[in-house]
Amino acid sequence: MPKLLIDDRELEVEEGITVLEAARKAGIDIPTLCYLKDLNAPAACRVCLVQVEGRPTMDASCVLPAQEGMKVYTHTPAVLSARKQMIELLLSDHPFECLTCERNLNCELQRMAKRYGIRDLRLEGARNHFPIDDLSPSVVREPDKCIRCRRCISVCEYYQSAGIYRMVERSFNAVAGPAFNGSLMETPCIYCGQCITVCPTGALREQDSTGRVWEALQDPGLHVVVQTAPSIRSTIGEEFGYPVGTLLTGQMVASLRRLGFDRVFDDCFGADVTVMEEATELMERLERGGPFPQFTSCCPSWVRFCESFYPGLIDNLSEVKSPQQCFGALAKTYYAREAGIDPARIFVVSIMPCVSKKYELLRPEMADSGCRDVDAELSTREFAQMLFQAGIDLRKLPEEEFDSPMGYASGAGVIFGSTGGVMEATLRTVYEWVTGKELDRVEFPEVRSQEYKDAEIQMGEKRLKVAVARGTGEARRLIEAILKGEKEYHFVEVMACPSGCVGGGGQPIYIETNDWNEQVAHRSRRAGGLFDSDRSKEFRKAHHNPSIVKLYSDFLGRPGNDLAHRLLHTRYVSRKLYAPEPLPKKEHKQKVQPL
Repeated sequence: MPKLLIDDRELEVEEGITVLEAARKAGIDIPTLCYLKDLNAPAACRVCLVQVEGRPTMDASCVLPAQEGMKVYTHTPAVLSARKQMIELLLSDHPFECLTCERNLNCELQRMAKRYGIRDLRLEGARNHFPIDDLSPSVVREPDKCIRCRRCISVCEYYQSAGIYRMVERSFNAVAGPAFNGSLMETPCIYCGQCITVCPTGALREQDSTGRVWEALQDPGLHVVVQTAPSIRSTIGEEFGYPVGTLLTGQMVASLRRLGFDRVFDDCFGADVTVMEEATELMERLERGGPFPQFTSCCPSWVRFCESFYPGLIDNLSEVKSPQQCFGALAKTYYAREAGIDPARIFVVSIMPCVSKKYELLRPEMADSGCRDVDAELSTREFAQMLFQAGIDLRKLPEEEFDSPMGYASGAGVIFGSTGGVMEATLRTVYEWVTGKELDRVEFPEVRSQEYKDAEIQMGEKRLKVAVARGTGEARRLIEAILKGEKEYHFVEVMACPSGCVGGGGQPIYIETNDWNEQVAHRSRRAGGLFDSDRSKEFRKAHHNPSIVKLYSDFLGRPGNDLAHRLLHTRYVSRKLYAPEPLPKKEHKQKVQPL
């Protein structure tokens, strides 16, 4: 273990550690902009410069190995001046739009300028200007605000394995973007929004839907209903200073009524519907022997990833719509009938943890009710922005209940927003349908994980082989193992974002750490409130939810019938980009293959 001096403090550190991490372990904060531990360390911003005694120039501490006998200085006048100059160089080619920027007061570059007391620029010169790319339904790129940190490149390539971003051009004209600095619409972008969450500035943001929702709320001819995704109740509090994972379901409902929505519903109801249909589909596959595995289809980014990179697996995707779309289709049919309202007057708004839902609701097949299933989607950040604009403070609101008939959900529907939640919710129903017995242990902790996890679930005398993957990069590795015959499963859950929906691209952006694994852990902690809510529910299985029982008895009939197929099931499109060979067909003679 090498020993070195940092600011005259003797440290003993692990072999191979960088000076930056050694300093942080000693409580010395060296600033960074491009660095994300364990994900991105290109030494591009040069803000982490330090002086090492005996070296003629300063070094970027994020890539400088700590070595025996080093004497490092982190805040000499020369070091502070050099860092300040690096920040000024970034600002000299950055638009001064802080007051109108999406990331105002939550921008790492802005925070760095304040930290180093930059009040004016000594460096002025030419500025780059690139056109804004706003053609994507989900993500907007403003290359003028790019500081070339390469974080978007790393998260897209190494975590999501989509590889959409690259450094385009060179030197002063360099910028991170798709090939030839074109539009995201010309790429197989999966619209997950993870690039937004790691961007230190406002170079990447979601498409703004708040204006359209405000207009709908003011239209007397529209009946505006809102559905809230499971994870929103445990993440919206971060925007109001609550500890991570704080459950604010009742206050969230109250705030939506004060915004002017005619009905406030729970998308966990839609999640329960998805469980009923997806469990039925899995049972049918088990009866006919495949095709296996059945992949979940709740995440539109994962569905698009599969369509683009693995179109040979389209038959393995569950044909059931996501909870957002199931809810929308039922709002314009079942709810319209129950309330006696013309479906054409119903305007459905969803509040979701991701930005890919903006793309999903525009898919041409998402209109099987005769109208567009969902009319507009707000991310968690956009929802918070509307509350700020209206002067509504969650901390001052009483708790209120969701409206009927689509406002009550089981605990299974609530955990959809957490890691392994879709898998666990479905298993609770499938287990009882397969065995004909009530579950002694409702929870399935063996499928809860931040990343990849597999398990074998004993169902009577049979075993169900399942897996859970977080991030499409992990999904790609899992699929490649399946294609090679190294893995075999009956049921696989894939969510594109770290820790599932609680880590979605539309959630509050967390900039308090430059450690990627700690950022993922922070997102995972958001799920705690969801599991607490699940445990407090009277009904914890979708098929026991009385509102779901009423839906099927009064309207749909049974799961998987013709009406359910027309409204709640969908189809997929082969996009044929970078596609490997399709999954080989296998005969499965037994209903559930034993070990």
